[in-house]
Amino acid sequence: MNRIDRVSNILIQLQSKRVVKAQDIATRFAISLRTVYRDIRTLEEAGIPLIGEAGVGYSIMDGYKLPPVMFTLEEATAFLTAEKLVEKLTDTSTKTAYTSAMYKVRSVLRNTEKDYLENIEDHIQVIDNPYLPKGEENSHIQTILQSISLKNIISINYFANHDQKQTKRNVEPCGIYYQSNKWYLIGFCQLRNDYRNFRIDRVSEIKVTETKFSKVHPTLKTFLKQISKEKELFTVVMTVNKNSVSYLGDQKYYNGFISQKEIGDKIEMTFLTCSLEGFARWYMMFGDTADIISPQSLKDNVKKIAVAISKK
Repeated sequence: MNRIDRVSNILIQLQSKRVVKAQDIATRFAISLRTVYRDIRTLEEAGIPLIGEAGVGYSIMDGYKLPPVMFTLEEATAFLTAEKLVEKLTDTSTKTAYTSAMYKVRSVLRNTEKDYLENIEDHIQVIDNPYLPKGEENSHIQTILQSISLKNIISINYFANHDQKQTKRNVEPCGIYYQSNKWYLIGFCQLRNDYRNFRIDRVSEIKVTETKFSKVHPTLKTFLKQISKEKELFTVVMTVNKNSVSYLGDQKYYNGFISQKEIGDKIEMTFLTCSLEGFARWYMMFGDTADIISPQSLKDNVKKIAVAISKK
């Protein structure tokens, strides 16, 4: 990227947030801090009213208006692709908000870009996996995100799958994440007096209370690391006949697929799974064309299931 393009992109980055750190700019463009300072001076000399505070970052003077941002063809295409993902992977309120935002994005595009998007729009699709169960449609994501930002406690009616009970919880929301075709909320549950993980499609009703919470919660990244540590994972190694590997399909990913390598006329596959029992039952679907290398406990599980079946 040449210097003119970089300085222009730094200006766009400064418009995107209230305060931008010099180190964030340096990291994004892979440049030194000295180069960042030089580019900032270039913007100031061009008449951009920037405010810089040591140890904090740079911001544009409040009230200063800049011309509308123009998008490149690649950026506009990325927006269109994201729109297809939002349509399939989020809730109704998020879809509606993103659709509204896309009208605004399209409104500032040049005619050539508008024509381009119209031509390729029907050639990008996100298809649901028919084998994955779907939760009930809801519109809770935007409500939860607003509560996180404003630090409002939310009251939810939640169906707990493990005991098949509906409970009412007051929750201090910390963050949401997407995994295995489902959205989850992590929050401090006042009923349990501890942090809990809630599947959002099991929230039948949500209400934002006027009560604020002042507790400083750990970051979402911290929670996700903790969740992965709490799960005991088992390494599974097996060989599968080459002509049978294709039949495993996407199911191998849901069972913790890590890697594979070719060994003669077989494929050696490695998995990390949190349930040897569940893996054993999946293995039996194609076990006549595969061999378990390790662990022995997985072999024992398969034998136990096979014996129980043979007795029926």
